[in-house]
Amino acid sequence: MIHVLGGGSRLCDGVTRRELMRVGGLSLFGGLALTRLLEARDSAAASKRRHGTARSVILFNLLGGPSHQDMFDMKPDAPPEIRGEFRPIQSSVAGLQVCEHLPKAARLMHKACLIRSVTHNYNAHNPLAMMTGFAGGENAQITANGSDPPDIGAVCQYLGRGPRDVPGAVCLPCYPGWGEGIRRPGPYGGYLGSQYDPLFSTCKPTFERMPRRNHYDPVEPIGVPMMPSLDELPEMTGPRLDGRRGLVQQLDAGLKAAERSPAMQRMSSYQRRAFTLLSSSKTRAAFDIASEPDRVRARYGRTLSGTSLLVARRLVEAGVPFVSVHAEIFGNMGHSYDMHENNFGMLKDYNLPILDRVYSALVQDLEDRGLLESTLVVVMGEMGRSPRVNGAAGRDHWPQCGFSLITGGGVKPGTVYGASDKIAAYPKDNPVSPGDLVATIYALMGIDANTTVPDRAGRPMPIAHGGEPIRGVMG
Repeated sequence: MIHVLGGGSRLCDGVTRRELMRVGGLSLFGGLALTRLLEARDSAAASKRRHGTARSVILFNLLGGPSHQDMFDMKPDAPPEIRGEFRPIQSSVAGLQVCEHLPKAARLMHKACLIRSVTHNYNAHNPLAMMTGFAGGENAQITANGSDPPDIGAVCQYLGRGPRDVPGAVCLPCYPGWGEGIRRPGPYGGYLGSQYDPLFSTCKPTFERMPRRNHYDPVEPIGVPMMPSLDELPEMTGPRLDGRRGLVQQLDAGLKAAERSPAMQRMSSYQRRAFTLLSSSKTRAAFDIASEPDRVRARYGRTLSGTSLLVARRLVEAGVPFVSVHAEIFGNMGHSYDMHENNFGMLKDYNLPILDRVYSALVQDLEDRGLLESTLVVVMGEMGRSPRVNGAAGRDHWPQCGFSLITGGGVKPGTVYGASDKIAAYPKDNPVSPGDLVATIYALMGIDANTTVPDRAGRPMPIAHGGEPIRGVMG
């Protein structure tokens, strides 16, 4: 819990011992002390820091497994039970067609690279394979554990990427599985340790109606991602300071007082750096989307995915190297992209309009601000969907073929890499493993994909798990 530095019994230097303990012991990164994170970042080999085109990455995870043949790999000449209900439209790239319900994305395809041959056999609803490059996990795994490999954000932190006064990785709007009461594998430090977990934001989504059909009549989650524990404001000590001042003023005043404290001077260098990171106005300001112009906020929309991607853009501006945004499942309010039933209704009325809006808003916003070339935007899911439509008008799990849409950050624009067979069941040309995709992200960030990190036994483990950068998609 974050506690605002407030009143109470004080030491002779003016700061209570309890408040210093709260600050010193607070972890925004999964439960371990932040000082351990900072110490570990400094221990990373400086020789493994290279200059890459992409200073930052924003990864948008379409949790559940997006239907590639109904979105970016359509098969209009296939039988009806394969091609489905949607029609293709021409994109801004000659010969490249995408779904009719993605008109804004279609107009931006000349800025993007579309990979149509992502393939693996990890049939599990989590982004572990696509965020780590490791596709050898257990198919039944639904919770993260310490033996999992670290994700890209954890590796960025291990290697000391990014400024020292902002987190090395942030996960929005919550950890995957929060809406279901579980922690799905993916965005964690894994065997590097939870000190390399990202900063997990929190959220309090609201819904304008109840679903008419559990799971398969999705309702938009409305809300904004928040700094950790801001949803627990009633328990904070800050209001005791001065009920007439705002939270930000209280934070600023309390933190500045602590910084002047002799007790602060007695802290170790790592403890002082931890305090600086926790009190960083850059991080707090990035979550304050109220300062954005109305036209920009309207472009992204009110959904959690939209506001999370807007915060992601602001975090990138602050220098955060890796931000992941997850299309979360909230109880029975919708199964996100896990569309075993009502595939076409869920896509047409919910998933595709949101994706079309937020992807185009993010890309245009980054370009307007001169950030697109230095920011890699990755849109992906943990798997594709089955070629044949089932009896419930849905498509089932199909990790053997899927897509990834990557934009900016040094990719070769207007490129289509790989191809699936005539029913979108298997790659026909240039198969791409999760390791290859992750290695490509590392390469664009200037990180050698052959870099190793120690597992819990101290053995060197390659960060891309044997994957190789896809040179055909790199500019």
